[in-house]
Amino acid sequence: MRLLIGLFLSFFLLLFANDSSAGIYRYVDENGVIHFTNCPRDPKFKLYFRETSEDPTLNLQKASYGSIRDTKAYDHLIAEYAQRYQVEFALIKAIIRAESGFNPNAISRKGAKGLMQLMPETALRMNVSNVHNPRENIDGGVRYFRYLLSLFNNDLRLSLAAYNAGENLVSELGTIPPYRETADYVQKVMSFYQYYRQ
Repeated sequence: MRLLIGLFLSFFLLLFANDSSAGIYRYVDENGVIHFTNCPRDPKFKLYFRETSEDPTLNLQKASYGSIRDTKAYDHLIAEYAQRYQVEFALIKAIIRAESGFNPNAISRKGAKGLMQLMPETALRMNVSNVHNPRENIDGGVRYFRYLLSLFNNDLRLSLAAYNAGENLVSELGTIPPYRETADYVQKVMSFYQYYRQ
């Protein structure tokens, strides 16, 4: 009987543990202004998208880009530009891992290129002439991220969201945009960042 009760409790906890989730809620007010929150205290807010509460560090290997494994091949460049632009080494490495999986020839569907996946306009703005050159790409990417940190008062999550979704959108919303891709990206970088800090 005690075994049966134990099995029932385990099943009950597992069922509800897997169901636990959070999300982003939104509503449009009478002036057409869109409001977002992750803690709705007003029934006007409706679920916009759901986020799981799963610990991202549990899936560190699975979350990596493609099948490319972790590498130390670019650590010397990361260290150089981390020191030059005063951005933490572990953070830059986490961004590179999330962006390209350490593939200097990576090209996204949106046209972002290289280790730090610079968009053409960002590369031009940062004076990066060869986006597939690891040194140039990391230099431009770290400089751009340093700028984002300054723009968002060193708010790491907002800066990461801006790196993924664009600084104008994040500035306009004042929060992480309600896009699954951006939320996943921020979560992924933060998990890699914690991993590399250890």
